Amino acid sequence: MNDFILVINSGSSSLKFAVLSQKGEQVILEGIAERLGSESASIDFEYNQEKESVAIRLGSHQDALTSIKSWLDQHPQITEKLIGIGHRVVHGGESFSQSVLIDEKTMNAIEACSNLAPLHNPANVKGIKACADLFSHLPQVAVFDTAFHQSLKQEQYLYPIPMHFYRDLTLRKYGFHGTSYRYISQTLAQVETQSLHQGVIVAHLGNGASVCAIQDGESVDTSMGLTPLDGLMMGTRSGSIDPMILSFIAESEEKSLEQSLEVLNKESGLLGISELSNDCRTLEEAMKAGDERAKLALDMFCVRTAKSIAALATSLNSFDHLVFTGGIGENSVYVRQNVCQSLSLFGIEIDRQTNIDLPRKQIQKISKTENNKTVWVIPTNEELMIALDTIHLIQA
Repeated sequence: MNDFILVINSGSSSLKFAVLSQKGEQVILEGIAERLGSESASIDFEYNQEKESVAIRLGSHQDALTSIKSWLDQHPQITEKLIGIGHRVVHGGESFSQSVLIDEKTMNAIEACSNLAPLHNPANVKGIKACADLFSHLPQVAVFDTAFHQSLKQEQYLYPIPMHFYRDLTLRKYGFHGTSYRYISQTLAQVETQSLHQGVIVAHLGNGASVCAIQDGESVDTSMGLTPLDGLMMGTRSGSIDPMILSFIAESEEKSLEQSLEVLNKESGLLGISELSNDCRTLEEAMKAGDERAKLALDMFCVRTAKSIAALATSLNSFDHLVFTGGIGENSVYVRQNVCQSLSLFGIEIDRQTNIDLPRKQIQKISKTENNKTVWVIPTNEELMIALDTIHLIQA
């Protein structure tokens, strides 16, 4: 029997969902509820290559999931095969190093981490509670973005600030995109079996971006820190900058700390430098048309990504494989070419034509054949990882 899993990703004002077959080989249904809480809130369904949009004016996470439940009730061929629900949870703090079945204790621990992810964890909790109400007969599983990085050693995750901030507030590097990194690590091992015992760096490049160093299948360092604002330059996030910049912004612009952080989170990165867009595709088109600011933004993104990869390489026993994933990593020829060019001193060299001719949504090696350091493009699939974890836990 091919059972189904419902996968939920609750954001602050959105909710992504998908129904996957038990082995993850087929996406049965997928969709997104957007602009939740606003007049223009709506939910989109895609099923059998047909799309349907439903307005849910001022709709909440509960309303979005109620709409999903109503849709599923009209499609009993799906509903009857649902055996569990998997939730992406952004922050698990130090409490979770792996995915878990959700019970009251788990819920309390997730809510306790809300101070570490005030935009994300409360939304994740809303999704879990709504599902418990609407699908009370189905077990639920939490899959944490931070769990994969719980293998970091103290010298990697502690900040050089007074220790009482760690003891009292658990301020430390947590890292994110862990579900994606776990998927990529396992997928790479299927095409490069020796990679399980070698050093790998994965660049998850999208609107949110980070890199992760993986040794023997475990995370040993990553670029994001206490929050997803740390690390690489991103779509609208600044990434790592001199902390005193916050003070200068606050004083010169007469902004509060919260308003200054808003600048770094939502007005910086590719958008801030280009003054055009946070979308890499838009910037590449503008660059081709002669927009120098768009080119500067992209070049800064490439330089800062390469520098972070180079820094993380020091935490590996050997640097054997580089993998690009995420929306930009999978689709931008320009970014891959420039990042790899900056890493040539590590022996990283890609085949230019293979990089250009790369088919979409396929696993492809783009390094030169004779090179002993491989470079791969591997499309990530966090939904599949969540579904597989859910199956494993509810059938254990």
